[in-house]
Amino acid sequence: MAIGIKDKVAILGMGCSKFGERWDASPEDLMVEAYNEAMADAGISPGQLDAAWFSTHMDDVGTGRGGTPMGIALRLPNIGVTRVENFCAGGSEAIRAAVYAVAAGACDIAIALGVEKLKDTGYGGLPVSAVGTYIPQWYPNAVAPANFAQLASAYQRKHNVDPALLKRAIARVSIKSHANGAKNPKAHFRQAVTEEQVLKAPIIAEPLGLYDCAGVSDGAAAVIVTRPEIARSLGKRDLVTFKALQVAVSNGWEMHSNEWDGSYVHTARVAARKAYAEAGIQNPAQEVSMTEVHDCFSITELVTMEDLGLSGEGQAVRDVLDGRFDADGAIPCQIDGGLKCFGHPIGASGIRMLYEMYLQLQGRAGPRQLKDPKIGLTHNLGGQPSQNVCSVSIVGLDGV
Repeated sequence: MAIGIKDKVAILGMGCSKFGERWDASPEDLMVEAYNEAMADAGISPGQLDAAWFSTHMDDVGTGRGGTPMGIALRLPNIGVTRVENFCAGGSEAIRAAVYAVAAGACDIAIALGVEKLKDTGYGGLPVSAVGTYIPQWYPNAVAPANFAQLASAYQRKHNVDPALLKRAIARVSIKSHANGAKNPKAHFRQAVTEEQVLKAPIIAEPLGLYDCAGVSDGAAAVIVTRPEIARSLGKRDLVTFKALQVAVSNGWEMHSNEWDGSYVHTARVAARKAYAEAGIQNPAQEVSMTEVHDCFSITELVTMEDLGLSGEGQAVRDVLDGRFDADGAIPCQIDGGLKCFGHPIGASGIRMLYEMYLQLQGRAGPRQLKDPKIGLTHNLGGQPSQNVCSVSIVGLDGV
């Protein structure tokens, strides 16, 4: 019988590049930036690494699709490097592989690294496989703003939310994240915005305006993991350990059934339920200290609060407007600025989310530091509301 990974794996070190329009840097440069910080933080040499997992979504990083771009860029000591991809949740998938390898005893120290150079594609959003600019809004693979605008419409209808109130709530999501991101030197967008700016911005896909959409960025992030006893032997204290790591993938039910109403993300609820069980969390709204969620669009964050059980059904609008998820609220969300301020370099985002949780738990987040956080949750969504993969990870101080 599976017993989970709770407290079996600790974070030894982490690193994160500056995110943004990194025209000055190649993917390899970004990898080195994140790797050097992670290795210095871990206090180990390359020869102590046993295995690596490499997350990237695009095909043209370095020398191709395999693990060699990471091995060559970082001059790793001929260890195994496996390239992973799982839509926008690829970074979390790399973490899962490294964590599971350590928990299983297959290796002592492993690294997961994600990188993406989206600005170099020249595309105004996430790259798509379709040719041309005309993509019908009803098509299952429609552009991302259209898909998530439909999530907003379905949520509004199901819960009978006044359209103006919903717009104010999703605007508040963006305002909150920009206020947080302004304090983060590694974020792409570091300027606070007002409600007037958000509400009067050009509409991208009703009701989502310009400030309701995550930006396009370049970036990389890395995490080094080991067993707690090894971390302690290396002199580490105040260990951050994994409490749970769960992934759920769509099986077609949403698109082939009349049961799903389009107002929530089914896999997020499945992954969250399993993660809470693995971590031994019975009341997430009381036990989770902070979250980093996949805010590709502001409505996604709002709906995710209900999917994760941090707001009641139909209550997220009011909770957002009441400041429940602000930096000084009950459960701060996107305390580093989130995808909204970092953008979404696909392969890196899941690891970048974990980076903030790690800094916060160790009391190293500088002007963003929260008071005495104990449990952090990351939620990384790949795909669209109707067809997706969702990863939910829970980390906290060892023994908590």
